[in-house]
Amino acid sequence: MSQTTPVQEPPRLDVLALRARLDGEVATPIDASWDEARKAWNLAVDQRPAAVVYAESVDDVVETIRFAREHGLRVAPQGTGHNASPLGDLGDTILLKTSRMRRVEIDAEKQQARVEAGVLWIEVVEAAAEHGMAALAGSSPDVGVVGYTLGGGLSWLGRKYGIGANSVTAVELVTADGRLVRADADNEPDLFWALRGGGGSFGVVTALEFRLYPLTEVYAGWLFFPIERAEEVLYTWRWTLDSMPDEMTLVARFLRLPPIPDIPEPLRGRSFVVVEGIYLGDEADGEELIRPLRELGPEMDTFATIPTTALSHFHMDPEHPVPGAGDGMMLSDLTTEALDRLIEAVGAESESSLLSVEIRHLGGAIAEAKPENGALTAFEAPFVLFAVGVAATPEMKATVEAHVEVLQKALAPWDAGRAYLNFAERNTTGQRLFGADAYARLRRVKADYDPQDMIRSNHPIPPARPAERRVRRPSRTRTRV
Repeated sequence: MSQTTPVQEPPRLDVLALRARLDGEVATPIDASWDEARKAWNLAVDQRPAAVVYAESVDDVVETIRFAREHGLRVAPQGTGHNASPLGDLGDTILLKTSRMRRVEIDAEKQQARVEAGVLWIEVVEAAAEHGMAALAGSSPDVGVVGYTLGGGLSWLGRKYGIGANSVTAVELVTADGRLVRADADNEPDLFWALRGGGGSFGVVTALEFRLYPLTEVYAGWLFFPIERAEEVLYTWRWTLDSMPDEMTLVARFLRLPPIPDIPEPLRGRSFVVVEGIYLGDEADGEELIRPLRELGPEMDTFATIPTTALSHFHMDPEHPVPGAGDGMMLSDLTTEALDRLIEAVGAESESSLLSVEIRHLGGAIAEAKPENGALTAFEAPFVLFAVGVAATPEMKATVEAHVEVLQKALAPWDAGRAYLNFAERNTTGQRLFGADAYARLRRVKADYDPQDMIRSNHPIPPARPAERRVRRPSRTRTRV
């Protein structure tokens, strides 16, 4: 990993006793495996923890937490490290990697899945498809299920079925005091609320249970236009959204594709404005819904009926670790002026270094707040944006971050005042991520379960101070798994 200045490794930690207590492995700065062990999925993030533990089991998680408490250390659970940048300095922290905990169970009768902490979305998607069902998976096949879900979970199926976190039916986790507990609607209800969209600050999740949905195929595809046609394409895309049913999701995207062999020849080294569509219905209805966009005459049209498993690769996200930088924002509207500002910032004449800038249309079930939902009860904003670029060197990273700022400033008049945790690659405030009331409640839950703030997450929730904490109800249910 490239460094602009020398970095001091944390003091050596005697992990002999920890190794003796684990089935998994421990890596420290003196081990040959250290540089590989400390990597995040995002290779632009330089993680330097006190030690890295590869947990093989729940018992390994418990022992790691106990060891950390004994030595005055903190614990940062990590499945893949896609959104690792906001973690910051890990010098006093054991990085607890759960990537080896990979069991997937499908209960076809209950239409439900149970997955361990290291499971990737592609594994769930393929297992569920064998039973004629689909999960509220993300756009990247190698994103971890747990991290994605704790942060909310925005699926291509979300406008129909809602936020991924709110399909969770139970969470198993190890708390900061080393207890294994199960949180669901009847047990540990405050914790269950917090874990559904409130992030990973409340314990080390070891397994999730969540609902699946009867769906085997969708009508989906891309319409590619030269980037110079951005104005007419985006205007038409925005106009069509007002008549779209909840079964249809349409995404507008700027793509600047590098001239590398991984990119198909017709697209290699070129720039496009693209509309992606996913329709949970039959092909004839889907064709009618996208007809105004098709009539613009795309250079390439890939729409077809495809199996739900194909959605894992639909978005063309990288499927192996890469160095990247970016950030997101939520938008209160997309007026004609907003679209013009967007085109000015990242369109054909902008010389932007951003590889991808996408705007996803929300609404539908994603916007439906229900009393039984979790900390992220709904997305109130109608649009969410995410911009990303390649950051193979510190200089490239600085350039990408500067261009992200240009884009965010251009769209600042339409900033919804909130951020989506899984798209927030930079540190931001808890109020912006969760809203003031939910953030205050999350801090009280954190104080209940981790008052010493031992468990770390990429977007941390600090425990509430004593004066901010409510009196705990005596009827509170506590259940060990």
